[in-house]
Amino acid sequence: MGGVILDVDYNKITEVFDTYGIDARAIYTQTTQLPLVDDFETGQITPSQFRDGIRQLVKKDLSDEQIDGVWNSMIGNVRLDAIKLLGELKLHYDKILLFSNTNEIHMKYVRRLFYNEAGFDVFALLFDKAYFSNEIHIRKPHKESFLWVLDDAGINAEETLFIDDTLKNTEGAKTAGLNTYLLQSPATLNDLHNKRII
Repeated sequence: MGGVILDVDYNKITEVFDTYGIDARAIYTQTTQLPLVDDFETGQITPSQFRDGIRQLVKKDLSDEQIDGVWNSMIGNVRLDAIKLLGELKLHYDKILLFSNTNEIHMKYVRRLFYNEAGFDVFALLFDKAYFSNEIHIRKPHKESFLWVLDDAGINAEETLFIDDTLKNTEGAKTAGLNTYLLQSPATLNDLHNKRII
């Protein structure tokens, strides 16, 4: 989802924490994160437990709203050109799936954002199925997560292309036998379509 159909700026979290006088560079980046975040993204802890964990880490009594604001600050605009393209691709491919590492706080915000910007439920209408790590309790880049999704979706790895903006995730997908494409800015999903990769 992030970096493919949704703009994400992982540095925003540390920038917003800076406004509270908190150096959060050890808490979260695109490539590294604390076990607290892993636990939240696999649904092992609740939003309340996550917020309490953040308060303990930063040693400040931030409100739930402040923490949610910081946490959601990384989320940018919906890539409407990619949304339109997915609608066209549905006519040509057997299945289009979404697999995202995410969490309950982000999904509450993102569902509303997608609906407001696209005007419909993107997850229900564009994807045959959407897999969210906090709901299936496993996350990328672990091989087991890809094998689980492949099995649940009833698809073959060698016939499937996995697109992601993070190298460790595409490397993890390769261990499960998937074809992969690392989509890094400024490249977009539409660029892959123009190059006939998708």
